[in-house]
Amino acid sequence: MNPPAAALPFLAALGWGDAEIQPIPGDASFRRYFRIVAPGRSAILMAAPPPREDPRPFLSVARWLTDRGFAAPEILGEDLGRGLILLEDFGNARMRETVDAAPESELRLYEEAVRLLVRLHEHAPMDLRPYDMAEYRREAALLTEWYCAALGLDVDVDGYARAWEAVLAPLSPPSVTVLRDYHAENLMLIEGRAETLGLLDFQDALAGHPAYDLVSLLQDARRDVPTAIEAAMLDLYVRTVGADESFAIAYHVLGAQRNAKIVGIFTRLWKRDGKPRYPTLCPRVWGYLERDLAHPALAPVAAWFDANIPPHLRGDPVELAR
Repeated sequence: MNPPAAALPFLAALGWGDAEIQPIPGDASFRRYFRIVAPGRSAILMAAPPPREDPRPFLSVARWLTDRGFAAPEILGEDLGRGLILLEDFGNARMRETVDAAPESELRLYEEAVRLLVRLHEHAPMDLRPYDMAEYRREAALLTEWYCAALGLDVDVDGYARAWEAVLAPLSPPSVTVLRDYHAENLMLIEGRAETLGLLDFQDALAGHPAYDLVSLLQDARRDVPTAIEAAMLDLYVRTVGADESFAIAYHVLGAQRNAKIVGIFTRLWKRDGKPRYPTLCPRVWGYLERDLAHPALAPVAAWFDANIPPHLRGDPVELAR
């Protein structure tokens, strides 16, 4: 967790040469983060080393969000050639830890997060690559490529792709900016601003269906969201925007697709990247996936899972592979 050598002259040129550099635990990518602390002020240094990381999408989405009044970090400096970005520091008050420490705040904060999505979805989408069938299928295939392979399962890959196409085809075309990782660990509680929730980790944004980020929030791979909260927040969104029954169908279809993808990604983070923490989150994600598969709209995909991955092989791939 040492900063790259280029960070010191980069910070000095921006007037932070005398600051202390403190590492911050990273995410599932190759990006690294550091808190830059000087007397009376602080900032966040993102090190996104090329060619593995490209910070330009992050910068583009951040500016699009702030131009529309949303609380994305202000860009304080950038060196794209070295993948160094200096960002506004939102502090340490993440929604995740706040809710866990004060359960009485859970309903209020989830309501705030849902209302933020409602406001976001009032804007025409940013000019982004569409979240289309090719992307849905590529992501869903991560489960067979990594999870099934890790367990040595011989599954019907072609049938898996056909089942997903059958349930995803009726979805309406992309209509909003989808941040894609909109959940309690990427929402910061900030004070003194009209928007009290700060947004992080949106560099993979696409133009997609409005149900996707709601699923990301309410079927959170990293914390248990009570089913009563999930149902109430889904109802809040539907009532606020005046959505019809097709939205609830899309919610469960995209929930199943997202959760299948996450099981595959978390297995890949273990097998390829040597990050053993992520498979321990898979049982929670399987729980969400099975709830989504119970919806009648998911019948073709549910039938595939019943025929190819029995219930006792749905869980932590490290434990199941032993």
